[in-house]
Amino acid sequence: MPKKKEPSESVDWLRFENEAIADGSAVICGVDEAGRGPLAGPVFAAAVVLHNGQIIEGANDSKKLSEKKREALFDVIISEAADYCIASVDEATIDEINILQATYLAMYRAVSGLKRKPDVCLIDGNRKPPQIEIPCRTIVKGDALSMSIACASILAKVSRDRFMLELDKQYPEYSFARHKGYGTQLHIDMLRKYGASPVHRKSFLKKIEGIPEYKGVLD
Repeated sequence: MPKKKEPSESVDWLRFENEAIADGSAVICGVDEAGRGPLAGPVFAAAVVLHNGQIIEGANDSKKLSEKKREALFDVIISEAADYCIASVDEATIDEINILQATYLAMYRAVSGLKRKPDVCLIDGNRKPPQIEIPCRTIVKGDALSMSIACASILAKVSRDRFMLELDKQYPEYSFARHKGYGTQLHIDMLRKYGASPVHRKSFLKKIEGIPEYKGVLD
């Protein structure tokens, strides 16, 4: 009896990259973000340019991978990709310009940080960051359909998770290492106990009742 294919095995991971090549593009960049939803910390974005025809074995939408697998793939991607850049926008800016605009800004910074200007960007989602002036193609669920976007998804996710582990050392009372800033019940309980820290997105906390003024780090 033939082996049943895993979902990732049935995906033509280079479909969108190959279509871009057929249209005359040579440098194709995948772009994705991580951290739009959390109550604390920055939003991250990554831009990845792979060699034409390159497959990073095991790469997929970062949400579908274990933390251990993402960490391993992170090292492979930054070592084997033709180019990459990781960028972020902090929580103060998120509060100032809103999370959508901050996500656009993080993506723009990631693309702008590449060593060579791409001919086209493949962007996860259905909206193009207005700051990016080069041609773009938006792809809904692109991190599960495009190899370069999947790789960008992994770089952004791992980078943000690592950043939240550092914030956990500065603000141990919130247990950032456990929930990475997302609105879990544990996180909300700690917010109600200790108040919003300097790294919380104040605009995200308006609908949560019972958050006092920040009481400082635990002794």
